[in-house]
Amino acid sequence: MTNRIKIITTIAIFSGIICVISPITLPVGMIPITLSTFAIYLIGGLTKKYIGILSTIIYIFIGIIVLPVFSSYTGGIGVVLSITGGYILGYIPCVFIISLLTSINKKNILLYPLSMIIGTIICYCIGTLWFMVQTKNSLFETLIITVVPFLIFDMIKIILATICCYILNNRTPYKEIMGSM
Repeated sequence: MTNRIKIITTIAIFSGIICVISPITLPVGMIPITLSTFAIYLIGGLTKKYIGILSTIIYIFIGIIVLPVFSSYTGGIGVVLSITGGYILGYIPCVFIISLLTSINKKNILLYPLSMIIGTIICYCIGTLWFMVQTKNSLFETLIITVVPFLIFDMIKIILATICCYILNNRTPYKEIMGSM
């Protein structure tokens, strides 16, 4: 199998993983708790930057064309343009930062949560700004609605994704497969 075919296949598989994991939600308030960020953490921690970015862009495109891959099995351009759409768009720089930082040294377990926290902060900034502009809420109101309730859950997802990524990158044949790309 050529390297190009491996890369295309890997991007397709990771896009599929995001599409399968992201719709799973726990409804709480206006914004549900989703596994979208967990999927993004995994993809970022397991890939090199362009593979993670392309996988995420394809996931967003699949959702835009109305396939139900966003939270609560929704889809369409309306979801991306809605008050929470900024968080979806924030997945792109989030996955970039995670894959960029974890690519430095896949054996350094501290780089995984550090990169995921930085990526989450960037995603939160984009999504929060988007939410504020669309709702005309203050920064404080927006943070109380869109960030504070999710901090504990995101930390749990970061811990779980760190464990999964570290093990896959360092203790399985996965590292040889990805190392050849």
